[in-house]
Amino acid sequence: MRVHTGEKPFTWRQCGKSFTQKHKLLVHIRLHTGERSFTCQECGTSFTQKGNLKIHMRIHTGEKPYTCPQCGQSFAHKTTLKYHMRIHTGEKLFTCDQCEKSFTTKLNLRYHKNVHTGEKPFVCGQCGKSFANKATFNYHFRIHSTESCFKCNLCGKSFSYEKILSAHMRTDTGEKPYTCKLCGI
Repeated sequence: MRVHTGEKPFTWRQCGKSFTQKHKLLVHIRLHTGERSFTCQECGTSFTQKGNLKIHMRIHTGEKPYTCPQCGQSFAHKTTLKYHMRIHTGEKLFTCDQCEKSFTTKLNLRYHKNVHTGEKPFVCGQCGKSFANKATFNYHFRIHSTESCFKCNLCGKSFSYEKILSAHMRTDTGEKPYTCKLCGI
């Protein structure tokens, strides 16, 4: 009923934000306190919510429960599937006001705008290299991190990147997915 009435009786005094349910307030408070009670047993990453840990675990399990009905590609996150579907529809809702280039997500537009400004706000504290968007920065930062989220289920070796694990798996399994067009080997 509170959804319909707009009533939000649970308020956090520190920031004034209100919620329809008490448990949502408690989750919000964790953002302020920095409490991260849910820790991944595989890599040690911790989360404020149990649901976020469950979604994170898909990195380790390889679970991709959301499948595109158009092309069959699978995704670990429902939102990623939603954005992927825009490839098939051609829908690009976010347009740059400087060059008219369009994007499927608001975040991609925001990162694109750095092309015009030259801004690279994400700076690596280890090597000083700068990046225009957070995703590229996060990808880069793993080379400095001891965190290895992608583990080989055959030999137990861990890798920072899924692509490197995939290449490693081919050596463990003997799979040779590429053949020479000239000699067939």
